Amino acid sequence: MEIELPLLIIRIALGLTLAAHGYNKFFKGGKIEGTGQWFDSMGMRPGKAHALLAACGEVGSGIFLAAGFLTSFAALGFVGLMTVAYWTVHSNNGFMIINEGWEYVFILAIGAVTVAMIGPGEWSIDHGIGWACELDGYTGLIISAGGGLVAAITLLGIFYRPPQQEKNN
Repeated sequence: MEIELPLLIIRIALGLTLAAHGYNKFFKGGKIEGTGQWFDSMGMRPGKAHALLAACGEVGSGIFLAAGFLTSFAALGFVGLMTVAYWTVHSNNGFMIINEGWEYVFILAIGAVTVAMIGPGEWSIDHGIGWACELDGYTGLIISAGGGLVAAITLLGIFYRPPQQEKNN
C-alpha cells in the first residue's frame, strides 16, 4: 500500500488535535486568563505567560505537523508540550486518561516522533521545498524526542514550582 495517504491522515489527525487544544486555550472556557490561573495553581509561573506560550505552541506545532512543514521541529513542539503536561498534570494519575492519566499525552508525543522519523511524505510542504529527506530517520528522532525533552526539562527547571501540599494535622 502507498504510504502517502496514511501518513497524511495521521499528520492531520495529530496536528489538528493539538491545534484544537491551543485554540481552546485562546477562545473557550476561561481563555488565556483562566488557563493562566490554572497554570499558576499547578506551579507554572507566571501562569498567563505560560498559558499564552502553550496555546501558541499547540496551535503552531499542530498546524505545522498537519501541513508537513518543519515536521521534525513541529514534533519537537509536541514532545516538549506533552512532556510538560505529563510532569505538571498527569504523572501522578496513572496511565488511563479517564483518571487524568498520561496515556493521551504519551500517544500524541509518540505519534509525532514517529512521523518525524518516517518523514512527512511526498504530500507535505517539506517535500515540496526539498527538506523531507534531510530531517527524518534518526535525525528526526534526535530533533523531535531529544530536542523536545531538552526544551521541556529546561522550561520545567526554570519556571516550574510545584505547589506545596497542605498538611492535615
